[in-house]
Amino acid sequence: MFESKYSKVLTVILVIVIIAIIGLLGFLAYDYYQNYMVTKDSTDFVDNFQGEVTDGEANENTTVADNNDTNPLDQIKDSNSNSTKKTKKTYKGFGVLGTMEIPKTNFKYPVLEKVTKKSIETAVAFLYGSGLNQAGNSVIIGHNYRNGLFFSNNKKLSVGDKIYVTDNDGKKLTYTIYNKFETTPEDTSFYQRDTGGKAEITLSTCTDDSKARLIIFAKAE
Repeated sequence: MFESKYSKVLTVILVIVIIAIIGLLGFLAYDYYQNYMVTKDSTDFVDNFQGEVTDGEANENTTVADNNDTNPLDQIKDSNSNSTKKTKKTYKGFGVLGTMEIPKTNFKYPVLEKVTKKSIETAVAFLYGSGLNQAGNSVIIGHNYRNGLFFSNNKKLSVGDKIYVTDNDGKKLTYTIYNKFETTPEDTSFYQRDTGGKAEITLSTCTDDSKARLIIFAKAE
């Protein structure tokens, strides 16, 4: 009798453990799939974006060359027409300023033009500065989800690592990391800094324990 009850208890415990394991595996699989899709979407966007801006630039150059023999007034009309044709690029409903690639961490994401709760749940975003690839400092922030998404792997970056930024005009600059440090979440003293007339970017994210900010400075070559 006792053995029968004991056997039933063990069976119930075993069933619960199996269900828990299946649930955990299901959760991990779903989480992996979600991360995979986020990474795939952003990578596809970056690859397509670079192709589009390059094609657009080539078309504009062709138009300018063709217009050299035409009436100046016609050139102005054509120029205005080309400007109108330039459609604003968006990623999942958010305006895009350009793209960023960090080979060391397999990072490929659009840089969204505004920081909102929803935008930084979608990609990284432009917070402050003169604009991508412009002289001065541009601050870009992103979440550290501790799962490889967005700026989760910034802790693996070192001085000397490269960052590639392509803006909406198709200009691609190479930035080299020259400083990396932690500071308080309230510290914005480094936003306005003298860059000597060069383009610089600042990457900002939280540390793994969320108690501080991990800051990375990089300057254009």
